[in-house]
Amino acid sequence: MEERISLLDFFLVLRKRLWLITLITIISAIISAVISFFVLTPVYQTNTQILVNQAKSEQQLYNAGAVQTNIQLISTYNDIIKSPAILDKVIDKLNIDSSAKTLSTQIQVTSSENSQVAQITVQDTDAKRATEIANTTAAVFQKEVPKIMNIDNVSILSKADLAASKSPVKPQPTLNIAIALVVGLMVGVGLSFLLEYLDNTIKTEQDIESILELPVMGVITNIKEVPKATNVQRPDMTARVPQRGEKYGS
Repeated sequence: MEERISLLDFFLVLRKRLWLITLITIISAIISAVISFFVLTPVYQTNTQILVNQAKSEQQLYNAGAVQTNIQLISTYNDIIKSPAILDKVIDKLNIDSSAKTLSTQIQVTSSENSQVAQITVQDTDAKRATEIANTTAAVFQKEVPKIMNIDNVSILSKADLAASKSPVKPQPTLNIAIALVVGLMVGVGLSFLLEYLDNTIKTEQDIESILELPVMGVITNIKEVPKATNVQRPDMTARVPQRGEKYGS
């Protein structure tokens, strides 16, 4: 027998398990809020910009070949910035209890296409430390790159600002709660249909007709048992015989 589910059946299942769907959705949102506000550590982000410019004179400044060379050098500089040759000196200057490998995971170097400007982005659980790492990394790189590449073509465009990085970038409670609501709703709906699929008991006349394909001839209703009467006073069947000289009924 092929089973089909109509749109009406779909909504009937949702209405039947609405309490379960609502409960799972609310619990998911509460758990996400608790984790976002009280468990996860806030992460702050700051960035500084450096300019790669090989020109030494005004004529060379607009040399297309020199500009293209500088753009190609940026990808090389990205690797140098995150190398131990630079980060070990940053760690020593700031006295950070970390390794160059660990610190490199906090640093991201990006640049726009066909741009001579590279941006050093740092994330840390402390806003002040993130600012110091970004600025120190840029300064150390500017100082060390002539020794490494034998080219003095790096200048710092802008330094990281502590005031601009006081708001954490992670976690984002509003986004996390919204995602938890959607996930909880999906889990609740999925669990509702799973329970409905596993429930093979017969509860209504429609279940009999759909499963057995037989018409319902009659229905026997539940008859409640009449409670037995208690503390019923029975009439006094004994009569007192009047004595001589007494009137009947006195």
